[in-house]
Amino acid sequence: MPTHHFQLPHPLPLENGGQLTHPTVAYQTWGQLNAARDNVVWVCHALTANADAADWWPGLVGPGRYFDPADWFIVCANVLGSCYGSTGPLTPDPETGQAAFQAFPLLTVRDMVAAHEALRTELGLARVHTLVGGSLGGQQAIEWAVQQPAVFENLVLLATNARHSAWGIAFNEAQRLAVFADPTYQQNTPSGGAAGLRAARAVALLSYRSYPAYGRTQTEPTDELLTDFRAAAYQRYQGDKLAARFDAYSYVTLTRAMDSHNVGRGRGGVAAALGRVRARTLVIGITSDVLFPVAEQQELARHIPGAMYAEMDSTYGHDGFLLEAAQIIRFLERFHALTYAH
Repeated sequence: MPTHHFQLPHPLPLENGGQLTHPTVAYQTWGQLNAARDNVVWVCHALTANADAADWWPGLVGPGRYFDPADWFIVCANVLGSCYGSTGPLTPDPETGQAAFQAFPLLTVRDMVAAHEALRTELGLARVHTLVGGSLGGQQAIEWAVQQPAVFENLVLLATNARHSAWGIAFNEAQRLAVFADPTYQQNTPSGGAAGLRAARAVALLSYRSYPAYGRTQTEPTDELLTDFRAAAYQRYQGDKLAARFDAYSYVTLTRAMDSHNVGRGRGGVAAALGRVRARTLVIGITSDVLFPVAEQQELARHIPGAMYAEMDSTYGHDGFLLEAAQIIRFLERFHALTYAH
């Protein structure tokens, strides 16, 4: 599908002060609005994904899938700070022609939501049938549902939380330290920090997957090796793969945005903020998720009025929200049946 670009007609004030003068949001759509304009599904993506939800979530989005363009008008927008078309650290300033690199302003999840709210208004979508997101995408979805409770009919949250944990922040800082240890990061070039980004990805994978998953796929079939282990090669491969498609400056920007995620900030705490949600809500946790443990999803379900909680038994860890399509669909079907049976 083609990627569209929406430039906000006004500067975007940022939560931390300052503004983005000419912010652009890249987005894709699938399907058509029906006559009642009530078949909108909005997908929020995770850390290093993009607006092409049918590509990174093929088990759920696309022809013949649960969210089928034959039935739904599906929207997925790239977050601010990313390198996939929305305004980010490598975007040239229209007035100077120079990219900001390290000087790109601190973004929060609320800033990301503000940009997507402007896009929703531009598209004339008064109501959204289902807002869905996992991980960073789930953080966006929660924040948006708190801000605009009348807009969203259904809310689906996977492997996410109401505020980023000390554990999650520590993982992110460990990754950023790897980036900052690469001296090329200070050079402010598009490839700056690439070696550090490879190391950061290797750190991140340990939080995305699980001990059993590595044991199943990366254990050596022989007892004779002293070096060149497949688990080590896998870490290098995944680091190279991300560095080939992403940049270190966006990675730093987006991990810092995750760190600041807290729906309770300025709203009397997490419980009070979640109490504002009016969407019918499904919260899905993953048993083996060490980055967003199930206690965090249980907290969401406890404080969002009428929320349904489901737990996915998976050895994939946090990445289960991307890989376990069959289980997710079963939960969605059950949620749909219970929601509309009354």
